[in-house]
Amino acid sequence: MAREFGCVGVVGLGTMGAGIAEVVARTGIRVIGVELDDEGVDRARGHVEHSTERALAGGKLDAAARDALLGRIEYTTRLADLADADLVIEAIPESLELKARVFTELEEVCRPDVVLASNTSSLSVTEIGVHTGRPGKVVGLHFFNPAPVLRFVEIVRTVVTEPDVIADVEAFARKLGKEPVVIGDRAGFIANALLFGYLNHAVSMYESRYATREDLDAAMRYGCGYPMGPLALLDLIGLDTAYEILETMYRQSRNRLHAPAPILRQMITAGLLGRKSGRGFYTYAEVDSPVVVPDSLTPASAAATGSTRDVRRVGVVGTGTMATGIAEVFARRGFDVVLRARSAEKASSAVDAVRKSLDRQVKRGRLSEEERGEVLSRLRGVVEFDELADRDLVVEAVAEDLAVKRAVFGALDEVVRPGAVLATTTSSLPVIECAAATSRPADVVGLHFFNPAPAMKLVEVVSTIATGEDVLATAGEVCRRVGKQPVHCADRAGFIVNALLFPYLNDAVKMLEAHYADADDIDTAMKVGCGLPMGPFELLDVVGLDVSLAIERTLYYEFRDAGFAPAPLLEHLVTAGRLGRKTGKGFRDYG
Repeated sequence: MAREFGCVGVVGLGTMGAGIAEVVARTGIRVIGVELDDEGVDRARGHVEHSTERALAGGKLDAAARDALLGRIEYTTRLADLADADLVIEAIPESLELKARVFTELEEVCRPDVVLASNTSSLSVTEIGVHTGRPGKVVGLHFFNPAPVLRFVEIVRTVVTEPDVIADVEAFARKLGKEPVVIGDRAGFIANALLFGYLNHAVSMYESRYATREDLDAAMRYGCGYPMGPLALLDLIGLDTAYEILETMYRQSRNRLHAPAPILRQMITAGLLGRKSGRGFYTYAEVDSPVVVPDSLTPASAAATGSTRDVRRVGVVGTGTMATGIAEVFARRGFDVVLRARSAEKASSAVDAVRKSLDRQVKRGRLSEEERGEVLSRLRGVVEFDELADRDLVVEAVAEDLAVKRAVFGALDEVVRPGAVLATTTSSLPVIECAAATSRPADVVGLHFFNPAPAMKLVEVVSTIATGEDVLATAGEVCRRVGKQPVHCADRAGFIVNALLFPYLNDAVKMLEAHYADADDIDTAMKVGCGLPMGPFELLDVVGLDVSLAIERTLYYEFRDAGFAPAPLLEHLVTAGRLGRKTGKGFRDYG
């Protein structure tokens, strides 16, 4: 039977420590909170009072429960006052020296049976524990910020942590209403090891001026459904905190992808720490404010991006899901659309696919029958490339085969009027290769729509070294006219979304391959701990393991970075025919 912790000490009452104290007290447990000085105590008390006031206003607590909660928390500046505690949770800054000192002092104050836990997010729990005479009673208990809201908790066992201690702490976490996962002592644990590699990669993209901060963040929000973009999230976490976590991970892994991007150190030295300093990657209305205000890096309005070409008539080449979805998007926004297929039968089927999609919208009440008729009147299927001669914009959406795409662009070059914009929807092939198949490379641009095109808001606008400025401006303006969010980037493997997403997914596979955690725990960590819409293995099975492997190989061949090399486990699963949901078996089996 799990041990009951009747009194819990919390050392360090910053944002995280105060949140932990609130969570524990909310469960009816007495809490003793320790801060350095009276000023720290006042700040912590204010934090808990404001947090519970918000919970009261939101209907999550009533007045009596709030008063009882506040009454269960005692504040002190003396570690000696933790003599009655059954469990002590340390939540001070990420410094091994500071934490070791606290644990050494706690050993002198607390009873021999007291469990000592660290809320560290990246440091070695083993190294912390050896500074006591009871390393078997030391465990990692990593809450996520804000602790009262996020349900995920990582419980970190060392090689000497006693099994009963793990069992007791796991039961304690469940009593707090959390979802605990028990893991070994490794830098970054699950969530940070996967999250911070992705964040660091985004910083490197920004540092190299591959994309703006706004486009990097918008790409991951609209393309992947993430609650925050990577640079905005770093500002929330604190750039100094992020740097320390990355440094710790790099020292252990020696993985270059964990080596902090140089600009992080520069920004920290300049005092640009994120929200807590009022400025980081973005500028904020004031210190600790979430409100972003314009600064010298804020992009000019869309109207000021330069001259654009007039686009009224659109052609789409292809008959697959992406092609019909793009045709629907343009037709619904009032464009005259021609959908080119290889045969009359395929052309008719493609138009029928659009009709069925519109029928579903009518049934859901999102479109009237009259509007459906108007949309279909603006769409026609054709077979001959000559039918595209008068188009202002032609979007190629055929198979991801470079030879096929180059043949399409060669044919378009012969028939489409001069001055028309030619676009490819490729998600991984070089746009410049398509442009080189024409005599007008300045008119060629990438327009990477996401699937399903009618629903997904993001479009990656990809410029080659030959793309004209007016063509780039036209592409962005057309995206806005059809209700999409354009993000701009250069022509290199993965563009923004896939270049950030797939190394993270690959890291998750490597973590599974190393037997550090199972697929369910890793998915839980990223969904519950980081607020992502899907865990990495859920997403890989949906995307298709063969598709994922192809993208990861493309990234590896482009950048030649060992950290991007596809995990052998992924290659083995693809070889075995376990491709995900489409075959009924991937990382999981499906009925």
